[in-house]
Amino acid sequence: MKPAFSVVFLTTLSGAGQGLLIALFGVELATRLGWVAGSAAPPQMFFVLGAALVVALGGLGLVASFFHLGHPERAWRAIAMWRTSWLSRECLALPAFLGCAFAYGIAHWFGSPWSLAIGSVGVVASVVLFVCTSMIYACLRFLQEWATPLTIVNFVLLGCASGFTIATACAAWFVPSLITALAVCACVLTIAAGASRVASLVRNAGLRPKSTVQSATGIKSPKLVQKSRGFTAGAFNLREFFHGQTPRTLQRIKWTFLIAAFPLPFVLIALGGSLSSIAASFWLLCLACLVQYAGLVAERWFFFAEARHPQNLYYRQVS
Repeated sequence: MKPAFSVVFLTTLSGAGQGLLIALFGVELATRLGWVAGSAAPPQMFFVLGAALVVALGGLGLVASFFHLGHPERAWRAIAMWRTSWLSRECLALPAFLGCAFAYGIAHWFGSPWSLAIGSVGVVASVVLFVCTSMIYACLRFLQEWATPLTIVNFVLLGCASGFTIATACAAWFVPSLITALAVCACVLTIAAGASRVASLVRNAGLRPKSTVQSATGIKSPKLVQKSRGFTAGAFNLREFFHGQTPRTLQRIKWTFLIAAFPLPFVLIALGGSLSSIAASFWLLCLACLVQYAGLVAERWFFFAEARHPQNLYYRQVS
């Protein structure tokens, strides 16, 4: 498939925002349950700024999605098929999630006692959005690389890992006493996300196409070979369903995200969470956020490019 950067940025930015909201809610819940000492309780601005970042990340992702539309003025029609389309459900779930995040920030701004309840609704909205977004791809049975529960697991873990990394950087600025706990959570989620992504790569490497030239033509001969796609000019199908990159380029991108999205940010988070200097810890954690996000952009690009559309059996052939 041809990766669309608008969708790449939509899924990575909103995923990070969803993970960040879950992290904020987790911190507040731990504080309410007394797991965080009263002297170490985070200030309201920690949650207000965190919620603002959630809205900003989700909003940027929403803006990026409009560049994927041929007619942006008709975007409202995307919700019309919500009964049967995961894409329509995502279009409803994303604004609902952003509304919950905004309400969560406002509740903390005014010190409302309902902030925890609003946060719990926001977490549910975040999970629903994760499912809607990932099922857009996991439900496509003819794309074997996507049609697996690992697609949903990867979307959730990658989003949570990046969100908790951002939360750790925010803690370094507002509430240093929580750096270690959040850093541990971010490291564990990063390891889990890396493991699940490697598992999907191993699975996809062993897949064999169900569609062949023989099944397409009905000719059973094992010697049947397609020599040409029948035309020399470009075509919509050729442009939109194939990335056009060489296998060597794909290998480079795969190793880039495997390093930049998992082990490198893990090391940076671990170092940032162990430093005694708050300033040094904050900047190191900010670097971890940037490195990890760059790795996740590469990962999401590869996710789309890795999928082999059956139509490419015909359109990619050249004489």
